[in-house]
Amino acid sequence: MTPLTVPRTLHRHVDVGDVRVFYRESVPEEGGDDAPVMLLLHGFPSASHQFRRLIDVLGSRYRLIAPDYPGFGHTEAPAGFTYGFDNLADVMEGFVERLGLARFVMYVFDFGAPVGFRLATRHPEWIAGLVVQNGNAYEEGLSDGARAFIALRPDVEGDEDNVRALLTLEMTRGQYEGGTTDPRLVAPDGWTLDQHFLDLPGRKEAQVALAFDYHTNVERYPLWQAWLREHRPPTLITWGRDDMFFPEPGAHAYLRDLPDAELHVLDTGHFALEDRLPEIAPLIAAFLDRVWK
Repeated sequence: MTPLTVPRTLHRHVDVGDVRVFYRESVPEEGGDDAPVMLLLHGFPSASHQFRRLIDVLGSRYRLIAPDYPGFGHTEAPAGFTYGFDNLADVMEGFVERLGLARFVMYVFDFGAPVGFRLATRHPEWIAGLVVQNGNAYEEGLSDGARAFIALRPDVEGDEDNVRALLTLEMTRGQYEGGTTDPRLVAPDGWTLDQHFLDLPGRKEAQVALAFDYHTNVERYPLWQAWLREHRPPTLITWGRDDMFFPEPGAHAYLRDLPDAELHVLDTGHFALEDRLPEIAPLIAAFLDRVWK
């Protein structure tokens, strides 16, 4: 009988300024300190828990580190924290420095793309490679619904109500099940936990602020694309083609700047790891082995 290797996953906090960042970290049984490192940057409206199954599958071979941003999950931010993508990136930059991570593969998904590309342009020396899963950096990767969302402004009557309408259990569940070919493969735990965090005091206000700041990400697309062209990081792209926010053209657009990227488009939606983990996890493992060497 083949012995089973189940990773140990640590659950910790680290202080970055006045933000207490929660994170999950696997302790690899293979490779020890030389094991490949991957920083997992989560999306909206989720948190590091979205990577639990991936960590269970790969964590015995690789050091996987998944933090929660301010305003998400178990991370605790002070009442006066200003929610914007620059500030999320500032905290994640401090997080990486506190952990002493000098080099890692970066997994970017949804909100993780604008956070991660800010880190990459500030510290290109950190980035050993990219895993991009429905993390958009191109205009053609925006659906009509995403464009309407980005156009919302705080000084326009009714726009805040439109943002808050996205923060309901129905919409949260829809992001998980939308675009999937078999919703039975999507566990209800994800959207239930996401909604729990969204309903905590102050969390909806944080999401409203981030929604109104999202246009700053689109404005930086040319900068991030220039970074990709200049540095040509090894890149694996796994993309759910029926994402309601970031449709398939956003995946192919990366090939303009990264012609050697490995691209896999899957028949699923936004949270592709929920139902396509059996296909995605081996791709990531092979990619980490190849890139780290």
